[in-house]
Amino acid sequence: MSTLTAADRLAALEPACALEDALALFDSLPAVRAEELTGRYHGRELATGHPMDGLLEASGWYGKQFDSVDEVHPLLFRSPRGSLVVVDPRRIPFGMVDKIPDAVVSRGRGVMGVALPALRTRRHRARLRNVEYRGVVTAGMSYDHLPIIDLFRRVDERTLLGCMDLRGAPPYFFVLVAD
Repeated sequence: MSTLTAADRLAALEPACALEDALALFDSLPAVRAEELTGRYHGRELATGHPMDGLLEASGWYGKQFDSVDEVHPLLFRSPRGSLVVVDPRRIPFGMVDKIPDAVVSRGRGVMGVALPALRTRRHRARLRNVEYRGVVTAGMSYDHLPIIDLFRRVDERTLLGCMDLRGAPPYFFVLVAD
C-alpha cells in the first residue's frame, strides 16, 4: 500500500475542488519559513468557488518573485509580447473582483495587456514575515498597501500551496512552483 505524497494529494484536487478540501490540504502541509522563500515562482490557481477563480490566469498572471524577506514582487504578469511585468497590486481593483462580468474575465489577457503599462512598477510592493495562520506559524506575504496576506505551505522542495487572506472574502488558493 503506497502513501500519497503532498504533490499527489494536490494533483488530485486540481484544477478545482471544494473550499473545505483545499483548506484540509493546506492544514496538512508543513510550514515554510519566510527566510526560505527566494527566487521567482510560476503560479496557477486552485479553483474553490472563490469570486477570483479564473481571473488571474485569464489576465496573464505569471506568479511572484521573492528577492528577500523585505523585497517581494507580489504580482508578475506576462505581457502580450511574452516579457514579465511587475505590477503594483494597489492599482488592481480587488474590491470589484466579484462584480467583474464573465465576458470580461474571458477576455482578461487582452484587457490586462492593454492596462499593463499603467499598472507597472519597479518597486517591491510586499514583504515576508513568519505569521500564525490556522494555528501554524508559516511564511506570510504582506502587501504594502492592501489588506491582504498570502500564506504559504510547502508541498515539495519546489512547490508551495498559497492561500490569500483578503479581509472580508473567503480564502483564495493558488500554487507556486519555483522557476
